[in-house]
Amino acid sequence: MFVGTFEHSLDDKGRVVLPVTFRSHLAERGFASQFDNCLGVWTEEGFADVAKRLTEKIREGLAPQDAMRAFSANAAEVKPDSQGRILLPQRLREFAGLDRDVVVIGAIDRIEIWDSSRWAQVSARADESLINAVTALGI
Repeated sequence: MFVGTFEHSLDDKGRVVLPVTFRSHLAERGFASQFDNCLGVWTEEGFADVAKRLTEKIREGLAPQDAMRAFSANAAEVKPDSQGRILLPQRLREFAGLDRDVVVIGAIDRIEIWDSSRWAQVSARADESLINAVTALGI
């Protein structure tokens, strides 16, 4: 399970240091791909689960085949190096608008890597959404 918020910087090669608590989950390998204006990083099992669910939605006619093409064609295998860094390919960095300052968050079943200014906007909306959900659902 991935939780927490961590501020980091991309190095000149496009690598980001993962929080120590996240690294062990990706020790063998993980996968990064496009996700909701950020990058999603999944364990191998988590990535397979998302691909399976997306395939099911395509078969049900609830998602276009192009969604799977974008998800898989833009995916990259990642594995933390000895310093806990993962390399993010240029095309993924461009998709997510990652330049230098990034925020790495835990999103329960995945890691999300955000441009820090995008995250500031999303985080404000997310806080309000949580308050509304908790109130509406009586949690």
